[in-house]
Amino acid sequence: MPAQRGYRQACGIARGLDIVGERWSLMVVRELLLGPKRFTDLQQALPTASPNALSDRLRELADAGVVRRRQLPAPGRVWVYELTAWGRGLEPIVVALGTWALAAPPTAEQLFVSADSAMLAIRTYCVPAAQRPAATLRIELRDHGPAGVFGVLFTPVGAEVAHRPPEEPDAVLITTTDVLVAAFGDGDLTRLAAAGAVITGDPEAVRGLLVAVRVPAPTDHHANGTSGQEQRVDGPKR
Repeated sequence: MPAQRGYRQACGIARGLDIVGERWSLMVVRELLLGPKRFTDLQQALPTASPNALSDRLRELADAGVVRRRQLPAPGRVWVYELTAWGRGLEPIVVALGTWALAAPPTAEQLFVSADSAMLAIRTYCVPAAQRPAATLRIELRDHGPAGVFGVLFTPVGAEVAHRPPEEPDAVLITTTDVLVAAFGDGDLTRLAAAGAVITGDPEAVRGLLVAVRVPAPTDHHANGTSGQEQRVDGPKR
């Protein structure tokens, strides 16, 4: 955040917001948590951000040491943005913010889900199970094109997600982002197929993964700001 718009306070919260509190900054961080992206990939994932706003945020985050720009080796040789080691330290903060906000139901305008956001939900909310067999999956979100192809390593302790899919996965799931998100916590593959999803390989690997992803449901805590024994705290009397 430019210094003239900063909070000018020494506490860590204010200093952190000076760095990532500008509009789109944390969204850029979210989109880079699973790996580097080209500017066009970020535009696709953040469709309502103007190119100028996105460029400004990337420049500010780079100046602050949160992201860096580098050229991939041949044969690609394209320029990408990626999080620095310090920038990756934002992941638990971003995830915690997202989990906190899930207590409020989405509004009518909050419909779009990026591919990386859906896959981060798998990594974040996959419930461990000691007796679960390990499996590898390739997930293709066809509404996001090449940027929607992911690999998932599903183990008893959780799920690891990357943009690089396994060469010989145990199962392949081809679907759309909204269908995938709607299937979290639900093992009904018949319903998934009826929604247009295609599964090849071991269907039980797909079923097991979807059942294990338990995204917190909205609650009514945001409705009135109080619950249970909470008491209202008023300001000073005048």
